[in-house]
Amino acid sequence: MYSREEVKKLKEEFWTTFGQYMVGIASSDSEKINWVNYKTGIKQLYFRMDASNKSAIIMIEMTHPDQGIRALLYAQFEELRPILQDTLGEEWGWYPEYYDDYGKETARIVCTLDKVSVFKKEDWPKLISFLKPRIIALDEFWSTAKYAFDIFK
Repeated sequence: MYSREEVKKLKEEFWTTFGQYMVGIASSDSEKINWVNYKTGIKQLYFRMDASNKSAIIMIEMTHPDQGIRALLYAQFEELRPILQDTLGEEWGWYPEYYDDYGKETARIVCTLDKVSVFKKEDWPKLISFLKPRIIALDEFWSTAKYAFDIFK
């Protein structure tokens, strides 16, 4: 069992390593980008990555507090689903209503890799190989799709 401080240190070390691995990769718009903290430019719309002791996840998360606006954001992704799937090259899980660990309602589109641990350095290549192509594909999708979300700015 790891202490809270050890957990924090290992996660920071992983995300620093991931960020260094991604530093030379420009966005689809040929701009420098912070891949670990991807900015969509839309409030309450995030491209998130996380790794735990059991899995890794990459997601599009809509956290707007107004359920109606959150539903509209999700519906916009539904409209673009064929393009998103084509860009990702795989089917992700679609959850119009998802409750996070704190009971907060969100909407999510997710892909998960099970049976890996951020606390095992030998799993880091698997984690990076899982996250890297997917965040790059999300960026490629967002490069053209973001204009469909201008109404939410």
